[in-house]
Amino acid sequence: MKKLFLLFLTFAIAGCSQKKEQAATVLPYFNTPDFTPTWPDKTTDAFQKMHVIPAFSFTDQYGQQVSNQTVVNKVYVADFFFTRCGSICPIMTDNMNKVAAAFMNDRNVMILSHSVTPELDNVGILKQYAAQKHITNPNWHLLTGDKQQIYTLARRGYFADEEIGYNKDVTQFLHTENFILVDRKGHIRGVYNGTVPFEVESLIRHIKILEQEL
Repeated sequence: MKKLFLLFLTFAIAGCSQKKEQAATVLPYFNTPDFTPTWPDKTTDAFQKMHVIPAFSFTDQYGQQVSNQTVVNKVYVADFFFTRCGSICPIMTDNMNKVAAAFMNDRNVMILSHSVTPELDNVGILKQYAAQKHITNPNWHLLTGDKQQIYTLARRGYFADEEIGYNKDVTQFLHTENFILVDRKGHIRGVYNGTVPFEVESLIRHIKILEQEL
């Protein structure tokens, strides 16, 4: 009887541990610029009203158009930089290169790095920057385009500047260290400090989790 009880207890503990592990691997959703995490019920009508990244269209370092259609059914990371930045951007680019290396041959994972000085960072400059920074992953796109669209998308779409930047306009410079993780449906699923190696490692793990998500 005692052996049966111990066996039952072992299975019960194992079951609880498995449930905790599964719960820990379900990434939250973010619908507001204060990045309050939520775990919505996907079967409800409310889930259909979750925040999604709005439509966009930019040009990358290859002169190719990159739009929201490019990332349909892709997991991707978005960030914002400028090639003349001498502070956080080089660190961010080096850390994003670690993400790019982890998914070098994975067509299901993309990186979209938006220039916040598109009037200076044209296609030629971005291509030169990519060469200087050893950006070789073909799924990493350095983007330029209409400044108003980039800033609005950054602040209202990706919440890249968080609460403090949500209502700022294009005349107020955008400078953020955030890496934004977006799932296959266009939902924001994570925000990470792109200058901190530990957070970049978490980002890599979370991308792998989203790749397995149905």
